[in-house]
Amino acid sequence: MKTLPIGRYRFFQRLQPLSILTKITSQSASGCLQVFSPSASWSIYLEEGKLIYVCYSVNMFDLLYRKLRQWSQQIPTLHNEIYQQLQILFETSIDERAIPNPDYLAICWLVKKRYLNREQAGRLIEELAIEVLQSFLAVDEGSYEFTAESFLDNMPHFCRLDVRLLVEQCQKQTNKAQHSQYGHKNQPQTKTKPKQRFSQENVQGLHPDFNKSDNNNQKKYQQPVDKKLYKIVCIDDSPIVLTIIKSFLDEQIFSVIGFNEPLKALMQIIRTKPDLILLDIEMPNLDGYELCSLLRKHSYFKNTPVIMVTAKTGFINRAKAKLVRASGYLTKPFSQSDLMKIIFQYML
Repeated sequence: MKTLPIGRYRFFQRLQPLSILTKITSQSASGCLQVFSPSASWSIYLEEGKLIYVCYSVNMFDLLYRKLRQWSQQIPTLHNEIYQQLQILFETSIDERAIPNPDYLAICWLVKKRYLNREQAGRLIEELAIEVLQSFLAVDEGSYEFTAESFLDNMPHFCRLDVRLLVEQCQKQTNKAQHSQYGHKNQPQTKTKPKQRFSQENVQGLHPDFNKSDNNNQKKYQQPVDKKLYKIVCIDDSPIVLTIIKSFLDEQIFSVIGFNEPLKALMQIIRTKPDLILLDIEMPNLDGYELCSLLRKHSYFKNTPVIMVTAKTGFINRAKAKLVRASGYLTKPFSQSDLMKIIFQYML
């Protein structure tokens, strides 16, 4: 399916969401379907016609927190501090305009830190999908585009869901909600309470320990979580590149140390012990391949993510990077979104 540029739509048009989904899935398409309405937007990620993730622009983190709260009674690792860390790392400290889908990055982080396993992440995505698709199927006016490439292409995938079955579940839940709302004739109806946004004030009930009356226990969970500063070392003989990288990264989350001389950088890296290394390939005296090879020989840096930063992305260059066990590639010139994507892929 060809990309439909969103800029071509000067006015919203009548939409049939189910028809759009059916057309795309029947073609076993891979990519991202984006739908825009006057009040919200949806992103539906597909792999060979199967759904791997779906989200929308209205309080996606509220929905994610609500689902995790429901699971916290059965999964003890989902304690209250997890929610605070998610807020710090993904909801409040990241500019969502620069980083698409911080909610999906949050799920990847939960799996990487072993708060959820891959199967649980897949079930979580399925439950989120049913609720998000319910709102999507109700859209009657808007515009859309489908692109073959998406932000999730190089990210972990936790499920491949049948869209038809998801739609059937959405329709069942919609019918059930309507039946509950209107009820039987002459049966009095009660108003449902509005959904509350997650906050410190309504945090009780997130975890069983909040039901205890022990004041010491309350204080324990109400203490703020210490923010971890992730250390990133950048080695590039261009001061401009080093300045750009520093400007792209939030100093409240990342401590960025830049070096423009690879020989001097080697000893400093060993002392710094960074969480991730951004390494230029073309440098005088010692190129990026040689430096990466030296780092891999040190016991501390066997598993540290080393990202090669270069404009050369040919087969030979990638083969050399693989030989010296580089973790990944960041192609120059790069945007803030490109940089953040690779950081979350290999570090958080």
